[in-house]
Amino acid sequence: METLRYRERIDPFDAQHLESIARVLADTSDGLTGSQIGYLLQDCRIPDTDPTMTKWKRLFNAFVGFQRQHRVGNHVVVFIRKAMNPVSYTSNPSLFQLRRDGLNKVLAFRGMELGEDGKVHRVKAVQNLDEAMSRANRVRSALLQRAVHQKVLKYCTAEILQENYFHAAFEAMKSITARIRQLSGLTADGDAIVGQAFGFAKGAKPMVAINCLSTETEEGEQRGFANLLKGLYGTIRNPLAHTPKIEWSMTEQDLLDILTVVSLVHRKLDQARQT
Repeated sequence: METLRYRERIDPFDAQHLESIARVLADTSDGLTGSQIGYLLQDCRIPDTDPTMTKWKRLFNAFVGFQRQHRVGNHVVVFIRKAMNPVSYTSNPSLFQLRRDGLNKVLAFRGMELGEDGKVHRVKAVQNLDEAMSRANRVRSALLQRAVHQKVLKYCTAEILQENYFHAAFEAMKSITARIRQLSGLTADGDAIVGQAFGFAKGAKPMVAINCLSTETEEGEQRGFANLLKGLYGTIRNPLAHTPKIEWSMTEQDLLDILTVVSLVHRKLDQARQT
């Protein structure tokens, strides 16, 4: 990944890119303040053509005016670098990630990416929105860094890319049920399928085992795994199934933690077998 050099000529951005960049940086809720925009424009030597306008339009018009005069896009990259200097976000790193993700969804179409270092790098340009969303989405990136089981991503990638954390967790839980049904041939759900598949009914061996069940320790692990599954159904799957989305606060960190546990379950199921 090559860092863009300060003196390297950057082709002009088209109007759609400039508008999208301005909307991210000057967002009503999470964007730069009016005074910050004014300071940064001055620091970048970009004329502040419409200081009384709505923030994003003010920034957009400043970008367009400078680009029309100089016929380069360097000023946009310089502004982004200054606005996204990581030092400015030491007290609010989540805001840095929020703005960075928004910018990268746009920059990806130009073959650019804003790194964790606050610098703009050259990358392979994307060709469609899905590819841009996939590259920019920090939740999916975090899951890939954690080497989350492929079946987790298979079931809820679409929801993750839409930042629909509620339904991403719900779909991930469905992946566990589907896997147990496949392994056991059962059609039950929730606690019932866990008990039938992994429980020691009347002293008999479980239908599905995650180990050889040859020692007391292995039998304890089997029981613990069944309890883990029941806990996941009770604390995650069942509430999600019966609670409206607007009444369930599902944060990004919640989702990462849930999907990491679901990934652990799938890794255990990878070694499971019918007895």
